[in-house]
Amino acid sequence: MLTPENTVIGFIGIGVMGKSMAGHLQKAGFPLVVYTRTKEKAADLLESGAEWANSPKEVAQNANVVFTIVGYPYDVEETYLGENGLIANGKQGSYFIDMTTSSPSLAVKISTEAKKHQIHTIDAPVSGGDIGARDAKLSIMVGGEEEAFTDVLPLLQKLGTNIVYQGKAGSGQHTKMANQIAIASNMIGVTEAIIYAEKAGLNPDTVLKSISSGAAGSWSLSNLVPRMLKGDFDPGFYIKHFIKDMKIALDEAEQMGMEAPGLSLSKSIYDQLAEKGEENNGTQAIYKYWKD
Repeated sequence: MLTPENTVIGFIGIGVMGKSMAGHLQKAGFPLVVYTRTKEKAADLLESGAEWANSPKEVAQNANVVFTIVGYPYDVEETYLGENGLIANGKQGSYFIDMTTSSPSLAVKISTEAKKHQIHTIDAPVSGGDIGARDAKLSIMVGGEEEAFTDVLPLLQKLGTNIVYQGKAGSGQHTKMANQIAIASNMIGVTEAIIYAEKAGLNPDTVLKSISSGAAGSWSLSNLVPRMLKGDFDPGFYIKHFIKDMKIALDEAEQMGMEAPGLSLSKSIYDQLAEKGEENNGTQAIYKYWKD
C-alpha cells in the first residue's frame, strides 16, 4: 500500500490543473518533488514544503510515484523516453502516471519501454478542467495494468471522484478521445443556443436557468456558458490544447476508417479562433466566433 511513509510523489507539470492536483497530494501528507518549465508556477507548493527538481531525471531519481500532466504528445515523449527522462532514470517498481491527454499509440509505446525497466506506467487522462482539479472532482480514465491501477487508486482518489479502469495501455487515452469528441460538438451546440437566445431578445441568464436542468443539460452548459456571459475567457482548458486533442482524435478516427463530421467542424472553428490570437484563452472563447 502506498502511504506517506513509503512514498515520495513526483509531479511534473504545474499548470492550470497540475498545481491544484499536486496540492491535493501534498495536503494528504505525501512528500512532494516537483518540476515544471517555469519554476515560479510551483512557488506555492515549494513554500508549503515541496522539493524542487531541475529535470524529469531528478524527479525519477527521487520519487517512486510520478504524476505528469504536460502539454503535447511530444512533451510526453520527451518526459518519458528521453535520455534525461523518467524511464531511463526511474527506480524499479516505480509507478509513472501520465494524466496528459495524449496519443493512445504513445501510451502503448511508453508502457512497452517501461516494462523493460520493471516500471509500471498508467495512462490516466482527466476531464473536469480547472474546476474539477481545484475541487478534486476530476473524471479519470485509466489504461494500463489492472494491478498497477489498483495500487495507485488511493492516490487517484485524492484527485477525482469518477475513476474508471478502461483496460490495457492506451485505453485511458482512447476513452479521453471519446470524451473530447462529445465535448467538441457540444461546445458548438451550447454556444449557438445562447447566441440564439440573445438574438431573440431573451435574457440569456434566465434562459440558462430553464435549459441547463432539462434534456439539454451538460457540464459545458452549466459551467462554461456562465463564463461566456460574464466575458470570462480565462483558461480552465486552453483552446490550443483542445485543438491538439481534436487532432489526435481525428487521426485515430481516420486510422479506424471512421468519419467524424461534428469533430471536424468544431476543430475548424477553433482553428479560426486560434488564428485570431485566441489560442491561450479557454474553450468558452468559442463565444467570440459569433460575437466578433
